[in-house]
Amino acid sequence: MANATVSRLGQVNASGDANALFLKVWSGEVLATFQRENKMLGMTNVRTISSGKSAQFPVIGTTSASYHTPGNEIVGTSVKHAEKTINIDDLLVSSAFIANIDEAKNHYDVRSTYTSEMGRALANTVDKNLLQLAVLSAQASATITGGSGGTQITDADANTNATSLIASIFECAQALDEKDVPSEDRFCVVKPDVYYQIVQNDKILNRDFGANGNGVYSDGTVIKVAGINIVKSNTAVTAFADNSSAVSGTNNTYNVDAQYVVATVFHKSAIGTVKLMDLGMESEYDLRRQGSLMVAKMALGHGILRPESASLIKTQ
Repeated sequence: MANATVSRLGQVNASGDANALFLKVWSGEVLATFQRENKMLGMTNVRTISSGKSAQFPVIGTTSASYHTPGNEIVGTSVKHAEKTINIDDLLVSSAFIANIDEAKNHYDVRSTYTSEMGRALANTVDKNLLQLAVLSAQASATITGGSGGTQITDADANTNATSLIASIFECAQALDEKDVPSEDRFCVVKPDVYYQIVQNDKILNRDFGANGNGVYSDGTVIKVAGINIVKSNTAVTAFADNSSAVSGTNNTYNVDAQYVVATVFHKSAIGTVKLMDLGMESEYDLRRQGSLMVAKMALGHGILRPESASLIKTQ
C-alpha cells in the first residue's frame, strides 16, 4: 500500500518548516489583540530607538514678548531647557508551553485562545504602567524651573456622583487651559463603573437622540466632557489602587499609591514612551520537552515629560 501524499498546511510552497505559515497567523492574532486591548500607548509621545538603554526627551520652556523702545538693542530672551531620561525596562514577555501529548488528547484548539491571552497580558501591563505614571505626572513638580507642575483635584464623592465628577473634569480642563496645554489630544481615563455613571448623566448625553455629539445613551457611550476624550479602561481597576511596591524588572518609576484616584486627565505631552523592541512573537518546537513554546515580547519604557499637562481627580 502506497503512502499518502500529505499537503502540509504550514509549509511555504510545500517545502521547509512545516509551521512557517502558522507562525504568521499566530503573530497577527497577538498583534490584533494587543492593539484592541491597549488603551494608553497611543496617548503618549512614542520614540523608537534602534539601540541603547535609554533615551533623552528635550523639554523646552516658554519665552516672553515685550515692547521695543526705538534705538534700543534687541539682545534676545533667555529660554530655559531641561531634559527627561526614560529607561528601557527589562524584556516584557508573555509565554505558553503546549505539550504534544496534551494537544493530541485535547478535542478543541487552544492556540488561538493562548495567543489572544498573551496579547491581552502585554497590553494590560503596558496600560497599568502608563496609568500609574499618569497619576505620578499629576503629582510631580515642574520640569522647567519656574514652570507649572501637575494638578490634583479633591472631589469627595467623585466615584459615586457623576454630576460632581463631571464638574471636576471641567476643573481639570480649566487647569490645563491656564497652563497653555493644547486643547486637542486630551484624555480622561476612568474605570468602567465610573464611565457608565457618566453615560447615565443627562448633563452629558441627550437621552433620546445623543444630538449634542457627546455620545448616545442607548449605546452606552460617551465621547467627550469639556472637550476631553473619555476613555473606559478595565485596567484602571488595578492601576487605581495601592501599587506602592516597585515591580522587579522596571527601570523607571511606576509604583504609586493611587487607591483614592477616580480619574486621570492628561494631554499627550505629559508622558513619553521609548521603544527598543516592538511587539514580536516567536514559536519553537522543543524536542527535549516534546512540546512547543510560544513567546510574545516587547522592550519599552515610560516616563514623565510635562507634569503641567497632567491632572487627577481623587476622593481624598
